[in-house]
Amino acid sequence: MERAKLNVRSISFVFLLFLSFKPFFSKAQSPNYVGDDCHNTTQKPLSSAYQTNLDSILSWLSIDAATSKGYNHTIIGNNTLRDAVYGLYDCRGDVAGYFCQFCVSTATREVLQHCPNRVSAVIWYDFCILRYSNENFFGNVTIDPSWHAFGTKNISSLNESKKGEDFMRSLIRKATKETNQLYYMSEFNLSSTQKRYGLVQCSRDLTNEGCRQCLEAMLAQVPKCCEQKMGWQVLAASCLIKYDDYMFYLFHNQQSAVPVPNSQTAKQGVTSKSRKLIIGLSVLGSVALVCFGIYCFWCRIRVRKGNLLYEETLNTDLPTIPLITILQSTGNFSQASKLGEGGFGPVYKGVLPDGREIAVKRLSKASCQGSEEFKNEVKFIAKLQHRNLVRLLACCLDENEKLLVYEYLPNSSLNFHLFDDEKKKQLDWKLRLSIVNGIARGLLYLHEDSRLRVIHRDLKASNILLDHEMNPKISDFGLARAFERGENEANTRRVMGTYGYMAPEYAMEGLFSVKSDIFSFGVLLVEIICGKRNSGFHLSERGQSLLSYTWRKWCEGKCLELMDSVLEKSCIASEVVKCIHIGLLCVQEDAADRPTMSNVVVMLASDTMALPKPNHPAYSVGRMNSGEASTSKSSNNPSINDLTVSNILPR
Repeated sequence: MERAKLNVRSISFVFLLFLSFKPFFSKAQSPNYVGDDCHNTTQKPLSSAYQTNLDSILSWLSIDAATSKGYNHTIIGNNTLRDAVYGLYDCRGDVAGYFCQFCVSTATREVLQHCPNRVSAVIWYDFCILRYSNENFFGNVTIDPSWHAFGTKNISSLNESKKGEDFMRSLIRKATKETNQLYYMSEFNLSSTQKRYGLVQCSRDLTNEGCRQCLEAMLAQVPKCCEQKMGWQVLAASCLIKYDDYMFYLFHNQQSAVPVPNSQTAKQGVTSKSRKLIIGLSVLGSVALVCFGIYCFWCRIRVRKGNLLYEETLNTDLPTIPLITILQSTGNFSQASKLGEGGFGPVYKGVLPDGREIAVKRLSKASCQGSEEFKNEVKFIAKLQHRNLVRLLACCLDENEKLLVYEYLPNSSLNFHLFDDEKKKQLDWKLRLSIVNGIARGLLYLHEDSRLRVIHRDLKASNILLDHEMNPKISDFGLARAFERGENEANTRRVMGTYGYMAPEYAMEGLFSVKSDIFSFGVLLVEIICGKRNSGFHLSERGQSLLSYTWRKWCEGKCLELMDSVLEKSCIASEVVKCIHIGLLCVQEDAADRPTMSNVVVMLASDTMALPKPNHPAYSVGRMNSGEASTSKSSNNPSINDLTVSNILPR
């Protein structure tokens, strides 16, 4: 009931706000419409899926224009289902802020009026262009059809044609340099009393070479249409060129411009017209911001009093991403973008509009534990920042979805390389030792250096992701338990983790502490040296695990026999022995005997430190007959930072 009252009041407030601004909107001038192209497509009813995606993409483009730098493109839908819509807007290089947003909003509103029931369309205004299509046009040079417009006056001299053409070619060269943004505007002195002004611009999805080709094609059309005229522009879907005898663009620190017809009367009125429109929109914007701020403050007070918003309960500074952005970046959670399946739902690869690659974890709505795990990840991971931890970029809570957006790491997970006969050959000793040190530093941060003491509880090879330089990053904190300073251990009746990595006191009694993670690290260290899994490791002797085999070889003084055969040429024997020694110290049965993570980091860094003698390891905890077991489902890419849970009752 309280939420309903809040919604009614909010809608009423916004409606009254709109009525109060109506006079301003009615006086504001729309951007000047230049033309459109419906791509000669037949006018026919669109499928409901395509129409829905088209409406979504137009809405997205309009909203994005308020926050971007004047350009963006995106896709919503699925090519396989033939409902994908590709969309793009591009504002003129000298236009930003209100004018860009105003132009794009007008375009998204009017394009369906100019091109109703068309699967592809382009619409031009003086300040912007908007395109959509059912085919991918991003990066393609489109020069046909093209449009031209020119003023009524003739040029002052025949010599001007050549000078003007040379001037525009110089702008093309400057616009297509690597350091430029595919547009350029400037002026030159035609005589001591006359100046000429020019602008060239390409759609910013093009390459420099594609931009050059498009602009050259537009310039080649000038002699056919406009060479003898003063003031002209030629444009196509991918670029435009414009030339005149007055400054039609805004340079330096000005933020917007108002186009005028190429006539003497219009030129005389451009300053007054621009000033009025700028002042009007500035006043409108200022009033709107003040009212919107008051409205937001009022809503915030209501939210705090009623505790109605789930986002407020998270109490983090983590950015949120609209669901529509995630949908378009993952192709509507398409099968092609799916990276794998975890215990609480699938993970997808996506590409944000700015080009960044992401991994999106989508919590299953059917999971009874998903909400708690989601809140746990968002609350804790957002506060953890370290070069050896996977970075959480944002989250999304729209429309009952619970989504986590992570940085995407291209080299998959450690187990993807370590336990593959071919891929492990790329992991020489130097790289493996670097990975071990990186994992140790990340774990040290969780245990001792972060604001909260965090116990991972599911450290394993598949939860170590590798970036483009093969640097390790610990992932998957959905099972983590954070402690305030001074707390060292806790007991749980719900044991979570993965067979083969769990410490004995955790698996059998539900008792976990930082020493539980130390045990898992020790198992992982031995696996990295041996190139074999602890779970499912068997020799001719029945029931012998990797840890028991390691202990036996250590006692026999033959620990180098444990080493992965691919390391024979790259290893340093003393370092291998030291790492096996440290690994055995970490997997001792009594948690009190295991070192802390700070001690482990010191031992790894020192070549002279005397290490204590290890005691008998706990080498049979969680051993299974067929590989690593957890509730993680099969994945076609082991790099996913999936949640894994084993529902084991304490003995």
